[in-house]
Amino acid sequence: MAKVRILPDRVANQIAAGEVIERPAAVIKELVENALDAGATRIEVEFRHGGRSYMRVEDNGHGMNRDDALMALERHATSKIAEAADLDRLGSYGFRGEALPSIASVSRFELQTREEGKDAGVEVLVNGGKLVHVRDCGRPVGTRFVVTHLFHPVPARRKFLKSDQTESAHIIQSVRLYALACPQAAFTLIENGRVIFRSPECATLEERVAGIFGRQTAEALVPIEAEESGMTLTGLIGRPGTGRATRHEMVVFVNQRPVDSRTLNYALIESYHETLPKGRYPLAFVFFQCHPAEVDVNVHPAKREVRFHREPVVRGFVIRSVLARLQELTRAGGPGSAVPAPAEPAMPRTMPPAAVPPATGAGQNRSPVSRPLPGSTFGSGAPMPRPAPAPVVTTPAAPKPVVSDVPTPGAPSAAPATMPAWRLLGIAHGNFALFETAAGLVLLDRRAAHERVWFERLRRQFGEGNVPAQRLLLPVPVELDPVASALLLERLEFLGAHGFEVAEFGRNFFRIEAVPAWMEPGDAEPFLRDLLGLLREGRLQTGRAEVLREELARLAAAKAVRLPETASAEEMRALVTQLFQTERPLTSPEGRATYIELNHSELARRFQK
Repeated sequence: MAKVRILPDRVANQIAAGEVIERPAAVIKELVENALDAGATRIEVEFRHGGRSYMRVEDNGHGMNRDDALMALERHATSKIAEAADLDRLGSYGFRGEALPSIASVSRFELQTREEGKDAGVEVLVNGGKLVHVRDCGRPVGTRFVVTHLFHPVPARRKFLKSDQTESAHIIQSVRLYALACPQAAFTLIENGRVIFRSPECATLEERVAGIFGRQTAEALVPIEAEESGMTLTGLIGRPGTGRATRHEMVVFVNQRPVDSRTLNYALIESYHETLPKGRYPLAFVFFQCHPAEVDVNVHPAKREVRFHREPVVRGFVIRSVLARLQELTRAGGPGSAVPAPAEPAMPRTMPPAAVPPATGAGQNRSPVSRPLPGSTFGSGAPMPRPAPAPVVTTPAAPKPVVSDVPTPGAPSAAPATMPAWRLLGIAHGNFALFETAAGLVLLDRRAAHERVWFERLRRQFGEGNVPAQRLLLPVPVELDPVASALLLERLEFLGAHGFEVAEFGRNFFRIEAVPAWMEPGDAEPFLRDLLGLLREGRLQTGRAEVLREELARLAAAKAVRLPETASAEEMRALVTQLFQTERPLTSPEGRATYIELNHSELARRFQK
């Protein structure tokens, strides 16, 4: 058996780096936190190739003398705490003292710093955990960190890094969070020599949000301020009805620290459940303050997560505060506070009957016509009130999912040779169509059926490169944050080939000049923002054009349907006919069933006959 031994400091630091430094963005996060803790009012961040080759963080903070600069590279060396009890009154971002030695152990690390009152600064160079030199240097008051060749001493770690684009997005998101957390500090972010954003010192959070996320986003927000039992909630929240497809613009801070708090996130989402449709996320930039002893910031190696000692109390306070603010906006009803209908984003009309080819064939001509059911009775025998008999809808029967009924891919399926009649009984809850068939009952999900029809139609158009478009008389202006702007610029040609004409109109400004024919002009901006949000989260595959086209068709199909409360027999006949001409009529593009069938045996079993 091997002898027990103490690991060398360099190996211990590299192991610690596995917990603290998981990607380049974690390096930037730790260095920016150090700058803010040092009282910096100006922070400049620069990186290249997603941070794997070069990162620089420079600030005008207090700086360090020679002894402190060397001591900061030792494990657990910190000026933030002295004993365990200090964790209950923690007011700084960093406190463990593991960041600098961990970074220096897995990179080429250069530190230049000078404190006020000193004639010269000090430069410390560490390569892979080995001290190279310590010497005097000239520089202004503050600190400059340069990290190059990240993970070169541990090449296995480099294999787990994502693409430069993905790593860059994480760095930009991290810097933006700290820029929001400290609007009193000026931030500059530079990627590959190009300035991503430069935000000066801001007096208010509104100015910082407008500078980073754009004025259109800032105008959709309203201030919130609440206090209860030692807890405060301040910041900006979205107006009712204003939502996003992703959580990138739902940001929470706990005691000025940007965190991923499941408690606060779910509280915000639950507060908007009556004013936003399912699957949409509210806009929010909120600051939650409480006594440091009420929150544990030491539960995650990278300090991303926090844990509250009284989570139900915190959750209830946030929900009550947000709901009260939303109700104020509803009651006010003044300019700028009008509450949009809490429905899904505006979507174009459903498939017009004229666009559906009439169902023909011998099978249809032989279909019998169902007669209305005789009036039923209830209780004492008095006739039940019932609507007028619904017109007959002759359509293909709901086929069983057998191999012989599956159409050939790429070609519409032909109508079955024999088609029993479906008789429309009515529309339930605005979304479900109830049919009587010879075998029993069929309940059709109108939305799922429309989405399947639209998906295959749009996918065919996208594949053929034949996407009808309509030019807008008044272009729609769109202001994006720097990350979304970069994503959009890379895909302007792709969007142009699919019916969208988007032109750059200045820094982070764009104009939508044409949209696909299936889209209403008012839906263009939210659709574009949702698409960019999904791309940012990696939920849309971008490696292959045909895969991205299919994902775009799936997203478009979900937006291209707006159901009226009622539908005529002709519209339902057209819908069912078109559904069974698709390749996969049994499910929607998202995999949901388009209809369910209850045969006579199932009905008899349910009623215990």
